[in-house]
Amino acid sequence: MPEKSFAKIAEPFVCGGSAATFASCVIHPMDLAKVRMQLFGQLNPGKKPPGFSTILTNMVKSDGIMSVYQGVDAAIGRQLVYGTARIGLHRAFSDKLKEMNDGKPINFGMKTISGMASGSIAVCIGTPFDIALVRLQSDSMAPVAERKNYGNVFNALTRTAKEEGVGALYKGLAPNILRGMAMNVGMLACYDQAKETVGKLLGDPMTDGPALTTQIGASCVAGFTAALFSMPFDLIKSRLMAQKPDPTTGKMQYGGVADCAMQVMKKEGPIGFFGGFSAYYGRCAPHAMIILLSIESITKGYRNVLGLN
Repeated sequence: MPEKSFAKIAEPFVCGGSAATFASCVIHPMDLAKVRMQLFGQLNPGKKPPGFSTILTNMVKSDGIMSVYQGVDAAIGRQLVYGTARIGLHRAFSDKLKEMNDGKPINFGMKTISGMASGSIAVCIGTPFDIALVRLQSDSMAPVAERKNYGNVFNALTRTAKEEGVGALYKGLAPNILRGMAMNVGMLACYDQAKETVGKLLGDPMTDGPALTTQIGASCVAGFTAALFSMPFDLIKSRLMAQKPDPTTGKMQYGGVADCAMQVMKKEGPIGFFGGFSAYYGRCAPHAMIILLSIESITKGYRNVLGLN
């Protein structure tokens, strides 16, 4: 088998990261609203969280249109690291599994293993940027006297490490790993499965790849499964990342993943784990669709520019 060039090896990472970054820029306002809805129950116990459209409308009225892109630099940094790793590694792992399977297509179980492995590794690499993103998005919700007023993603990263220790950049790592694994399986593995089902329902022979309608339908399904599987872990992750020491006691509100889950269950009930689901699904579905649709065009352009066809 001929040796792959560096450009060919880098292809899934470059194209996957570019698609993920582009998608995050498009859906950032929804992601911002999602985080605020999740943290509302923590900051306002017993009160019903507002809808994501209400949150965005109030932000625009009080702080201007650009306020809905607060923390976008952290989102871009996160996708350049996390998005590149999770999509690129998934493709690399899948190709290796196909090679080990004598070039035959791998089954759903193997795709799931690839998705879980690539998702967990990517989370370990990208968590500091996730911390910075949540901090930037939630800072303005805190009382004025308690706000950190971070300047940008790098300011949030350096100040968090300096003021709370390097370990603070990995708060919520456990639920984030679970979320990353669930997200990758729901988005990538389920997309492949949904593509076959939707193709049959629409009568798409997929001889030259899936038709655009098949891709859109499968992407919508993948967006829903990704949101459903990962939502509880995402909520716990957001709360662990956003928590700050009590000004009086110096203790954190949550002792860890289990303690956070118990407190949410006790104070908000099972439905509390799905707070902000409308905004979360509104983020996941477009994000999955944009990535899965744009990555094809980006890959073609990449190959044409570097002569890899």
